[in-house]
Amino acid sequence: MISFMELETEGRTPRKRRAILAAATEVFLQHGYLGASMDEVAAKAGVSKQTVYKQFENKERLFAEIVLGTSDQLLDGLFQAYVETLEGAADAREALRALAHRLLQSLTADNVLQLRRLVIAEADRFPEVCGAWFTSGFEKSLESLGQALTRLTDRGLLRKLDDPTLAAYQFAGLVMYKPMNRAMFAGTRQRADNSELQQLADQAVDVFLAAYGLEGAAR
Repeated sequence: MISFMELETEGRTPRKRRAILAAATEVFLQHGYLGASMDEVAAKAGVSKQTVYKQFENKERLFAEIVLGTSDQLLDGLFQAYVETLEGAADAREALRALAHRLLQSLTADNVLQLRRLVIAEADRFPEVCGAWFTSGFEKSLESLGQALTRLTDRGLLRKLDDPTLAAYQFAGLVMYKPMNRAMFAGTRQRADNSELQQLADQAVDVFLAAYGLEGAAR
């Protein structure tokens, strides 16, 4: 029979693990991998450094857990955006505009930009982990977007897509290239305001529909 003490320990351990991950995410995003201190992680999480090492055997393992965990969170958010904007849509332009606005709002958030910088900065040090952040997160999400675009085609809202995933990449590039790169290189304070983001989204959809819209759909 499991004792009350064992049950209590089992309850505390997941909470400690979540606290460590939250604290480590903050520390890594603020200081980068080399500047991150396990002492600071422990202090922010309210645990001992020994507990940090018990949960995550070393700093590299903790970094990997953060990167891959945030990849899953981003992926879930993007999947939800595709469903809420494209599934059941009756108008391709309006649906794609709604999706473009969602992408711009979510992917230019400060924490997402900081995470992207962190992954890029450490790609040569940890190619497998950072590569997985791309392939299991962003790339997988675009494959899903390609499938959603194909369903628009099946409903007669877009032209036939010879390569749905490539079309998804092109859509994301049209939407994200300018604001993402500005914020990545010039800092989060240089993020576009809401009116500019809306204009960028609308123009990206116009260009995308010029290539993939039905005859006469593009302006």
